[in-house]
Formats: sequence, C-alpha cells, structure tokens
Amino acid sequence: MLEVGSLVDGKYKILNKVGQGGMSVVYLAMNERANKQWAVKEVRKDGTLNFEAVKQGLIAETDILKKLKHPHLPSIADIIDTEDSFIIIMDYIQGNSLDKAIRDFGAQPEEAVIDWAKQLCDVLGYLHSLNPPIIYRDMKPANVMLQPNTSDKYPWGEISLIDFGTAREYKNFKAEDTKNLGTLDYAAPEQFGGNGQTDARTDIFALGKTIYHLVTGLSPRSPQTEYDMLPIRQLNPQLSSGLEKIIIKCTQQNRNDRYQSCAELLYDLDHYRDLEDEHIKQQKNKIKLFAASATLTLIFAIVSVFGFFSAEGAKKANYEYLLANADSVEKYYETILTDPTRTEAYLGTDDFDGLIDYLIADGELSAEDSAVLAKLKVGIEKSDSKGYNSTVDVLNQLKKDNPDGFEQVCYEIGETYLFYYNIGVAKDKYQTATSWLKDSVESYPVSKIYCDISNCLQNVYKYAKANQTAKLYEEYGNLWNEVVILHDETVDLEDDLKIQVWNEIVNMVNTNCKEFCEVTAPSEINSMMNRILSESSGVTNTFLKENVTKLQTNIETTLSKISTVESQK
Repeated sequence: MLEVGSLVDGKYKILNKVGQGGMSVVYLAMNERANKQWAVKEVRKDGTLNFEAVKQGLIAETDILKKLKHPHLPSIADIIDTEDSFIIIMDYIQGNSLDKAIRDFGAQPEEAVIDWAKQLCDVLGYLHSLNPPIIYRDMKPANVMLQPNTSDKYPWGEISLIDFGTAREYKNFKAEDTKNLGTLDYAAPEQFGGNGQTDARTDIFALGKTIYHLVTGLSPRSPQTEYDMLPIRQLNPQLSSGLEKIIIKCTQQNRNDRYQSCAELLYDLDHYRDLEDEHIKQQKNKIKLFAASATLTLIFAIVSVFGFFSAEGAKKANYEYLLANADSVEKYYETILTDPTRTEAYLGTDDFDGLIDYLIADGELSAEDSAVLAKLKVGIEKSDSKGYNSTVDVLNQLKKDNPDGFEQVCYEIGETYLFYYNIGVAKDKYQTATSWLKDSVESYPVSKIYCDISNCLQNVYKYAKANQTAKLYEEYGNLWNEVVILHDETVDLEDDLKIQVWNEIVNMVNTNCKEFCEVTAPSEINSMMNRILSESSGVTNTFLKENVTKLQTNIETTLSKISTVESQK
C-alpha cells in the first residue's frame, strides 16, 4: 500500500486514504508543482487474484475515460504500471457519494433528487451520444459523487459519475454482452444474458432504480419492499405522482416500454409536475372545458351561420315580398333599404317592375319623378325601432358591395332621363342624365358618348349666349360627330333600346337641323335619317310596332324639315 507522505512517480504526494474497495484503494494526492489535488487509485498485484484480468479491466476503464470530456466526469491524468501495483491518477472529486448521503440522512429531498437525476441524464446522454456509444452499466448511488459546492445552476450540489469499471462500448454486431456485469439491485434484465446486449435503455433502467433509492431511502430490492419496488407514493404519499410515473416507466422489464433516450427522460424530469394526477385532471378538465367551449363555439358558429343564412334568407324573402307588392315610391324605398346592395328594386325583374319602371309607367319622367331619383343620391331616410331617423346612403352601399350593379343602375337612370325627361331644354336633360351616366362609362361605352353630347350642348348654349358664332358652329360640328358615333353604337343594342336611341338622334337632328346643315352636307344628314328609317323597318317585334311607327313618323317630319332648310339656303 502507498504510504502517506510518499511520492508517486516523483510528483504526486500522498496526503491520505479516502476510500477502499475490494480490489483497490483510493488516496488523495497533491501535485505540488501544479498545486492541484488528484485522486490516486491503486490496485496491488499481490492482493488480487487473477491480476492480469483485473489489469485488463482497468486498462479498458482508463481507455474509455481518456476519451471523455464532460463536466460531470473525472478525467485521467496518468497511468503508472509498477512492479507492485497498477496506479491510475485522475481528477479528485471532493465530496461524498450519494450512497453515503442515504446512509447518513435517509431519503433525500424530492427536488434534490430530481436535480441530480437531470445531471445524470445529461452525462449519460453524453456517453450514449458518442461514436460508438458508451454504456455505463453500473448506475447506482455509490457511483455518484456529490460535491459540496452549490450554485445557481446546481442549487443541490454538482454531481460526478465515477467508476467506469463495467462500462463498455456498444457494438452493433454483438448479440449480447460478453459478461454479466452490474450491481444486482440496479441492473436491468438484459445485463444477465439472454436478452440482447445492453444499450442506452439499460442505463435508464438503473437510473430509475437510483432515483427510487434516493427518494425513498430504500434499496430497490430491500426486505422492506419485499424484493419488489412498491410505488413511491405507497411509501411516502407526499411524493409526486409525476415522479412516480417517471420511475415506473424507467424500470419496465421490457426495454421497449422504457424511455428510449435520456433526452426523453430529461424532458419529463423537467416537467414532472405536468405528469401529476391532479395536474392531468386539471388539464383534462381544461380540455373538457375547452372541448365544451369549442363545441359551444362550433354550435354558436353553426347557429350563427345558420342564423346568418336564415337571416339572409329571411331578408331575401322580405325583399322579394316587398318588391312584389311595391305600388308606391315609399314602398320602393322600403325595398331598397331592406338590401341596398341589390338592383332589382331599381331596375325590376321579369316578373315585377322596379322604381324606374314605376316612374315612367305613364311614358314620361316628370319633375316629381326626377326628385324621387335625385333623393337616391342624398340618401333615403330610415326610422329605427325607437323612432329615430337616419339617412342611409344606399347608392354608396350598392357601389361598395355590388359595383357592377351600381354601374347598371346609374346607366339605366341616365338613359331614363335621356329618353323620358322632356322638361326644359335639351342641354338640361343631358346635364342631368350625365350626372348619372358618368359613373357607368367604364362598363357602358355609350355613356361616354352621351356625356360628350351633353358637353357639346353645354358649350353650344354658352357660345350662343356669348354670341361667339365661330365657336358655336365649331361645337355644332362636334355635336354632329357625336351623333354619328352614337348611331354607330346602336348596332349591338337590343331592338327596344335601339328605337329609343334612334328617337334621341332624330330629335337631336330635328331640333338642330338648321345648324347641322351649316356644319355638314344636308345629304349626309338625309343619309343618316334614311339609314335609321331602313334599320327600324327591320324591327319585327310586334310589341315594338307602335314605337317603330312613331319613330318612322318622326323621321319623315325631320326629313321634311331638312328639305325646307336646304331650300332656304
């Protein structure tokens, strides 16, 4: 044996003996030149049976340790093979084993055990992550050193894993381990042969047994437990049911039922409170509450959707009922207010008249009718259930939610002014019409023509009033060009609309016959009138016969007027 005060290899001074096992003695030594303490493990040749086998085991252990670098593992400084002994110089781990803590104080605080278990998970996970993985195979409280220093990171003390005498490298080609090694109370079934070679789950099994021993103070196979591990809460009801579940999962006989990695185990140790029965019950209640809330939300959503569609259906039915029974301006307004985004109340349907149809039912748009349409632009008044009045901008809602419908309504109202509003001079009719038509030029090209005609008429009135003859006749020339363009646009129109446009053209020529004959050849004007006369003869719709007859009569009158103007030149 080494003596206190002696030097090993000329530099490690033996201070005292700190431990002794069946085959070895461990000393505390000081390297005075480096001012660092070391542990010196001595295995004497004369006191050990089959020393060569032991030596090979020690060499294997030191070979493994030399490869490792982890804060919870000791490092090897030197190996000395003397005539009398085999000596290993390694880091000195100050403190005591967890086995001693159990002997001295019994069961350890739950929080401390979980903190140590997480550190052991970290170091075992490191070993298992190496290539090839290192399986420790002898996890137990006696092989875990607890250092006295504490810190924010290690409030219950930092641990170190010692004694790699039974550790081995995992070999993919091996069916099972060469030797059955490990401490009986902590060893997994596969460590005793016949169950394949040991792997990471073997160390997890032993760690579960170690946690059990630490937290209960009882050996996993002590007489008190009748050689079986009772659930920890049967021994101490104050312990966490979450930790109990972790231990049970670690120590399953079938390794496939255990944690499959230290990372899995570490996660549950970090969240062991979440595994507690009360917490799970609360979570289940929350889930039930959430599910109930979700179900209610879904029901409310379905009800809302159903209610929405029901409300929409009711609104639609109400709209159609009101439209079908509308027989006054007020009822048409009421229908529009029911759903301002629809166009039927303005334009009518195949079965029911709209507001425009109602206003021109007598064949003209009166001043009173014009006021009805003008009110649409400023908004319709609506009374709520409490009798309060508000103005609804129906056209803006229509434009926002149904832009195509908005343009169609504007176009139809604009043309209604052109064809049915005969109050005042032509320029006023066109000016009012284009206040609507200007919002439909994008979809209805003819609207731009009407707007240009209106602009020409405004200029004609302005230049006539100012006696600007040259500009006046220039504007009549522009007006005639617009009339020609308008006629060309009738090609693709429906017959009833063609007749209305033709009437407008004929009326325009009739009213401005003398001026047009000044800016273009009368023969060209006659040609225009005769083309319209011929085109109108092609309209065979019986319902339009009376309108065609009126148009043709108007054309004959205009042709006669052109002839008179021409003869007066």
